[in-house]
Amino acid sequence: MSEVKRTDPIAGAIVHEYDGIEEADNALPTWWVAVFIGTMIFAAVYWLAVDQFHLAPTPAEELAFVQAERAQRTGHVSDDMLLAASHSSTLVAAGKQAFTTNCIACHGAKAEGNIGPNLTDSSWLHGGAPAQIFATIRDGVPAKGMPSWGAILGQDNVKSLSAYVLTLRGTNVPGKPPQGDVYAGN
Repeated sequence: MSEVKRTDPIAGAIVHEYDGIEEADNALPTWWVAVFIGTMIFAAVYWLAVDQFHLAPTPAEELAFVQAERAQRTGHVSDDMLLAASHSSTLVAAGKQAFTTNCIACHGAKAEGNIGPNLTDSSWLHGGAPAQIFATIRDGVPAKGMPSWGAILGQDNVKSLSAYVLTLRGTNVPGKPPQGDVYAGN
């Protein structure tokens, strides 16, 4: 400890003075020292438990688990999932049945476009990515007259219908001229 130059009734022992600024050397409050030592112990235990011995999941693993659980609960789909579904003959057949039952009136028997747009070209009004097609079918586009099919068909039927529509893309059946933006993805 430094040599005490003088003692102040409020600040305590003054041990250093420079340019008229006096510095007191007082002990830290006991509660502050306890909290500081507690955080050091917690950090060491956490590091050992999570990083070294893998007794608990890391924050990144917890986040991935929560996101996967939420995706399962909400029916989140990805482009890869829908592209894989478009290669499943069972899902495509179910999607074709749903298309025949619900979509022919607006999109035509060959999806060439009637009231609704042509689904066989590479142009899409509301996005041509698989997840965007899924969202358009599920949520609809009420302003354009496209109904929301999610509540009517259910999540699984919307997925199979999306898989079927993905098989139609690029077949270029003569019909309604292209509308929207060209989708150059897979």
